[in-house]
Amino acid sequence: MDFLEWAKSPWGQNVPTHIAWFLIWVAVIAGFLFFIVHTTYLRYFAKAKKFASNGSPLIAARIPERVPRHSLTARLFHWVMAASMFTLLFTGFLPKVGFRFDWVAYHWIAGTVLTLSILFHIIHASFFLDFWAIWPDRIDVRDAGRRILRFMGKSAAPPDKFAKYPLENKLYHMVVMLAGLAAIGTGLFMMKRVRTPFFTRNPYLFSDMTWGWMYVLHGLAGVGFVALVTVHIYFAIRPEKLFITKSMIFGWISRENYLAHHDPQRWVVAEQGPASGRSESKKAPA
Repeated sequence: MDFLEWAKSPWGQNVPTHIAWFLIWVAVIAGFLFFIVHTTYLRYFAKAKKFASNGSPLIAARIPERVPRHSLTARLFHWVMAASMFTLLFTGFLPKVGFRFDWVAYHWIAGTVLTLSILFHIIHASFFLDFWAIWPDRIDVRDAGRRILRFMGKSAAPPDKFAKYPLENKLYHMVVMLAGLAAIGTGLFMMKRVRTPFFTRNPYLFSDMTWGWMYVLHGLAGVGFVALVTVHIYFAIRPEKLFITKSMIFGWISRENYLAHHDPQRWVVAEQGPASGRSESKKAPA
């Protein structure tokens, strides 16, 4: 079973034209298998989480009732990106599973929106937010080792509570970033093959072989996003994660959820009232 589609160039050369489209179903099935395995593990095998003692009653008393988590700007970016991503997935894959429509224009428009939103996010995160909050740090790595040891039944100290983002979120962000860069980078070049207001059409910019591998990489990134988005939705609707999902709508989490899941020394919040949407957090001191 070939994972790529091939064609003959005018010069008799075998060149890849795209991924094999059955990989769409592989990604969908993989996502649902993850649901089943993860849900079964949590239901029958997972133990209650234990954390090292973090903070003090004095610190807890200073935490506002509503802890700002996502600013209005960050939330708008997230939903614009989500809308463009769903449009890209639907327009990219529905024609391949039997739904025929004129999808090309919708696809490149959604791709342009996604690209602009990502560029905005890079600037916003770099200059207006704590840029390093989403990247793994040494405590994340140490605690991952502790969790693995405890999972294997070996003696290890309890991990600390999370910073603003748990390690799983940070690793997911890295995978999405790599898949997104692959999709956007190849997609911008592929726009040279269609008529848009941005580029003069030039299907001869690259050789057939280069174009072919570019389509393969674009397709692999797209199939990867099918699985990634499926897993993202699964966690977003899990009961224990709903407070995070709500924060992407309302911008804040409750004091109780903050103290239950997060270390006040790793995610330092301002002492203030309900979330104003102007600030997400303060950086913890080194």
